[in-house]
Amino acid sequence: MAFKHKSVLLDETIEGLNIKPDGIYVDGTLGGGGHAYEVCRRLNNKGSFIGIDQDAAAIEAAGTRLSDFGERVTIIRSNYCDMKPRLHEIGIDKVDGITVDLGVSSYQLDTAERGFSYRVDAPLDMRMDQRNPKTAADIVNEYSEMELYRMIRDYGEDRFAKNIAKHIVRARAKKPIETTGELCE
Repeated sequence: MAFKHKSVLLDETIEGLNIKPDGIYVDGTLGGGGHAYEVCRRLNNKGSFIGIDQDAAAIEAAGTRLSDFGERVTIIRSNYCDMKPRLHEIGIDKVDGITVDLGVSSYQLDTAERGFSYRVDAPLDMRMDQRNPKTAADIVNEYSEMELYRMIRDYGEDRFAKNIAKHIVRARAKKPIETTGELCE
């Protein structure tokens, strides 16, 4: 499946960045490179763009999309949480603008084997970065009921977190939960 993603609030983001042609800009969630392309179009040969993403498919797609901008573009495979040290590694201490599009991309949701969606019964994966050895199946099957409860409550903001965690633990006692369909059930 080709990496396709419609950039959210593209015009508003570009306008808000107030791009200087010779500036340094960072996209902490590079994705398919939609925001990046529009930033790079506005840079001159002295400007530079750094794209950060942890998803290999996103990096490949963005690399292709941004290839015409040559040396102005640097792509780093990392998490945006590590932006500052990654920028320091390439000699950048100050930038003119940063954008971060938080969330899951449509590509990730539409690629069944990534295990992000419940639309198709697929292996329970949900990793943004495939280099991470821990999958959602590992978490669902290994975390304690209290850890699951806290995770569902804090990150999922689900008011039924305690009940969901209890049912997960009960179901996995019979058989490990291995697919998105089993987790849904």
